[in-house]
Amino acid sequence: MKTFCFCVMLLLALPVTSFSGELVVGKFSASDLSGWTDEIFKGKTSYAIVTENNRTVLKAHSDKAASGLIRKVKLDPREYPILRWSWKVEHTLKKEDIKIKKGDDFAARVYVVFPKTAFPKLFLWKVRAINYVWSSRMPKDTSAPSPYTKNNMIVAVESGDEKAGQWVMEERNIYEDYRKLFGEEPPKTGAIAIMSDTDDTQDEVTAWYGDITLSDK
Repeated sequence: MKTFCFCVMLLLALPVTSFSGELVVGKFSASDLSGWTDEIFKGKTSYAIVTENNRTVLKAHSDKAASGLIRKVKLDPREYPILRWSWKVEHTLKKEDIKIKKGDDFAARVYVVFPKTAFPKLFLWKVRAINYVWSSRMPKDTSAPSPYTKNNMIVAVESGDEKAGQWVMEERNIYEDYRKLFGEEPPKTGAIAIMSDTDDTQDEVTAWYGDITLSDK
């Protein structure tokens, strides 16, 4: 089950870097993976810092595998609502189908985890997450619950292969997204995670991730 065994990793209380109103969660451009931890579900997606077109980024390669990287980030989304990142995919997954568990794979994902209670009473069903994805089939800016649990809402930030092979900058307001998706005020965040997975579709894909930040504006 791919949906948030990530919660156990929230014990890793490593601080993020702060620059006057901006928190740097992932500084991949500086070849820095400190604070990021593997979470393996089925097989292992490989993650490595690489130089790609004179740019230092994080490369993910998944071959019939599902694992992610997670970093603890505890903050109030009212204070730091703006999530920014860049990414690129080789291609999307043609067998992707969010309606069934066998189709729950995406070329690239960025998760924001919202635990509703603190560990050790942190159970799967008490963890909510927004899962921003580069989808093959979901129309851009649409959302749907994960086929595993309605506590994990999937939002298609990009859709299709039109931009495949290109770097794309993204920006989301996680505070407003949470209110819209779950119909209530959000708790503090618990973690940020990334994942490229192909275990359900038995496919293979490569994706690249740029720096990830949270900002107050």
